[in-house]
Amino acid sequence: MEINITKFFNEACPKDYSASVAEIGKHAGAYTYQAAIDDADDYHMLDSVEKREAFKSFVAEFGAWDDEEINAWSMTELEALLIQFISGDMREHDMSPKNNNVDFWDAYERSENAGRIFKGCDGEIYFSLG
Repeated sequence: MEINITKFFNEACPKDYSASVAEIGKHAGAYTYQAAIDDADDYHMLDSVEKREAFKSFVAEFGAWDDEEINAWSMTELEALLIQFISGDMREHDMSPKNNNVDFWDAYERSENAGRIFKGCDGEIYFSLG
C-alpha cells in the first residue's frame, strides 16, 4: 500500500522528527518522537482503516513491538511513527522540496539505494508500505 505524503514532503523539516544524538544531543529520540506526536494532527496520512492496518502490519515486520502493543497505539501515535519513518528516509536520501525535480527523481529511482519513497505518475509523492 502507498501512502500519499506530498503535503508532509513539501512542508515538514525531517530533522525535527529524525535526528541523531550527534546532531541534537543525548535525548534525540525523545525530542524527535515528541515533535512527531505534536505535529501528527497536521498531516493525517493514515486517513483510512485500510491504511492504518497496512501501517500496523508494516511496523510489525520489524519485530520491535508485539501485536498487543501495536493495537494499543492511538491514532496520534501511529501517525507520529509514520512521520518518523518518512523523515528518516527523506534524510537518508537528501529529499526535500528544493530537489523535487525530474533530475533528482530520475537519479534516485536508478540508484541501487532507492527506498520506500517515490514520486507517482500523478506528480504526488508516496511512501510505500510494501
